[in-house]
Amino acid sequence: MASPINSSDAPIPGWDRVLAAFDQHWPGFSHDRLTQALDMARLAHEGQFRKSGEPYILHPVAVASTIAELGMDEDSICAALLHDVIEDTSITADDVEESFGVEVRKMTEGVTKLDSPQLVEKSAKQKARAESNRAAESLRKLLLAMADDFRVMVIKLADRLHNMQTLESMPVEKQMRIANETLEVYAPIAARLGIWQIKWQLEDLAFKTLHPDEFQAIRDRIAKSRRDRESELELATQQLTEMLHGMGLNDVKVVGRPKHLYSIFNKHVKQGVPWDEILDLIALRVICEKQHECYLALGLVTELWQPIPGLFTDYIQNPKPNGYKSLHTKVIGPSGEPLEVQIRTRQMHEIAEFGVAAHWTYKEGGRKPDSAAGFAQLRKQLFDFSNDNASSSDFLRSVSTDLFAEQVFAFTPGGDVVDLPAGSTPIDFAFRVHTRLGEQLVMAKINGDVVPLGTPIKNGDVIEIITRNNAQPSLDWLEHTKSAHTRSKIRAYFRKRDRAVIIQRGRDAVEREIKNRGLDPKRVMGDEALKGVAKAIKDCKTPNDVFARVGEGLSGVQSVVDRLLKKVREDNPNAEKVNEVVSPTEPTVITGIDQVMTKRARCCEPVPGEDVVGFVTRGRGIMIHRRLCPNVMSMGDRDPERLTAVKWNGDGKSYSVHLSITCVNRQGLLMDIVSIFGESKTNVTGAKIKTLPNNTAEIMIGIEVIDSKNLRELMNLIGNFGDVISILRIHAPGGKK
Repeated sequence: MASPINSSDAPIPGWDRVLAAFDQHWPGFSHDRLTQALDMARLAHEGQFRKSGEPYILHPVAVASTIAELGMDEDSICAALLHDVIEDTSITADDVEESFGVEVRKMTEGVTKLDSPQLVEKSAKQKARAESNRAAESLRKLLLAMADDFRVMVIKLADRLHNMQTLESMPVEKQMRIANETLEVYAPIAARLGIWQIKWQLEDLAFKTLHPDEFQAIRDRIAKSRRDRESELELATQQLTEMLHGMGLNDVKVVGRPKHLYSIFNKHVKQGVPWDEILDLIALRVICEKQHECYLALGLVTELWQPIPGLFTDYIQNPKPNGYKSLHTKVIGPSGEPLEVQIRTRQMHEIAEFGVAAHWTYKEGGRKPDSAAGFAQLRKQLFDFSNDNASSSDFLRSVSTDLFAEQVFAFTPGGDVVDLPAGSTPIDFAFRVHTRLGEQLVMAKINGDVVPLGTPIKNGDVIEIITRNNAQPSLDWLEHTKSAHTRSKIRAYFRKRDRAVIIQRGRDAVEREIKNRGLDPKRVMGDEALKGVAKAIKDCKTPNDVFARVGEGLSGVQSVVDRLLKKVREDNPNAEKVNEVVSPTEPTVITGIDQVMTKRARCCEPVPGEDVVGFVTRGRGIMIHRRLCPNVMSMGDRDPERLTAVKWNGDGKSYSVHLSITCVNRQGLLMDIVSIFGESKTNVTGAKIKTLPNNTAEIMIGIEVIDSKNLRELMNLIGNFGDVISILRIHAPGGKK
């Protein structure tokens, strides 16, 4: 039976708070659409309850309350009320759009998690991996939706905030998982978007769940310190207020700045700051009306109290990427103790507290805001990272490393600001500005001085990149990069280079076969003919895709040439010589190997389904080679009459192959790769790893596969690992690739 709270005429706790916040920021606007969204949400969630036993409708109302208090627009509040209806009820996205428009639909769809398919007959480890991948893909979807409309993420952050506030009703294991995710993902996102009001609450709530004893200890010490230092804070506030007002800054307001428990814990544990230094530090915030008043106030602060050298930062002239502006300084306060002072305008304060949300409080004629123009770079980075990374886990690793970690700010010689992860080097800077700039990098200058490429960048550095047209990246650079984006670009360069080798191998094989048939490759391998063949072959879109498949042994060179000749005959019916070409003899089909008459060559380790050729040996029957095996091509040049066309369909047995995997060296990588083979029930016959001096490693691994399709699937799985630079089939252990 549904709770009475779901009755259409019963008041819902928290709804008055939503309307009051909306009226404060949007005076004179009608409540009609908000009430309509509430009615749709109440009806859709009727009979649903949260783990705490409370009616479900209380959750979207709480989320809407946070959105309204941030001053966001009417569409955002409607989307907040409806953010769970598509996922958890019979309401569809079309229903939402019909009632509230396309923008509300997009926001509710952006917040909606991906469906979780049922995993049948899977091991616990496979289910855990699948669930992890689904969560990563849902977050990737959310981040990309945020890149299109930042309001999506603000709603999600408000949703996560209320979930954290009511976390006690969840099982302990789930509490820990959600709190960890909040601390590692959502709080940093709130920081990057500048929404301080949500950031500090998420951090403190997660801290309380993950470290309850430390949380309580710090809270007790803060309470005691506040009582001890209250008079000092009052004295500092009074002295500064009198000084400011006495100099004509009558509208300036001086207030104490609250301390947040997780930031104190972070300073003590991660930065090693002693408890006494943290707890004795008091802070003031000065709120001015005009920007020039901030600098006047700064002068008065340093006149009143002695500044501490080296502890002044001007975020007004050099704002953070999230739009944060303020003057920060530390002085010796009235009692001889360190005192931190932050000085900003009211508008800066609003942006500091509400971040990107502040940009949606537009009211003039319903026009769009600038959509946080300062966040355009963040939007571009999110799309770039999505394009760089094939898997969602790699995408999230890049986002976590590059966007939501501590940042440094450097300048181009032209004065443009570039934000980078702390610890970044000129290599990261070059790739951050443009991929081509990074690929052609040969030298870098910091503040006019030539420096090693591995030199860490500091805030305010001016970086000049020197390039050369024929330069190329080095794998050694991986040892001197901090940004996941940079490592991804370097890996992509070497993957592209390896693919070029495979493409050339396939092109050479096609030209060779055409010449063997007595034809001129230039006449047969025209662009139109190659494009026509590409359309007819699976997974191929361009001629290079065709050559790559031939070079990897996935498509037979004879079949590709046959298709080319057919295409040429169709396009050039009067080309007599082409029409006279006769296809080679039909190949002998074999289904078993290691029989009396057929043997599998150990030099190139062919497997069923590959493009193979037989070589008639003296006394050992027919030896089956991969058609592109260097050994058989050399023997074919000497004794072409001993080559025979064969097709190997296989018999379901397993055959050994060896792979060479070059990857970024990191702890546990070999285990991760071997685990993929284990989950796919692939037998590993041997593995060894060699660490290289350029922060890379080469893994030589032997596996057993039943055919070329099985091999390709496994190589694709390994190749999707973000840390893998290249994966190549080798002809034999220690042999050629």
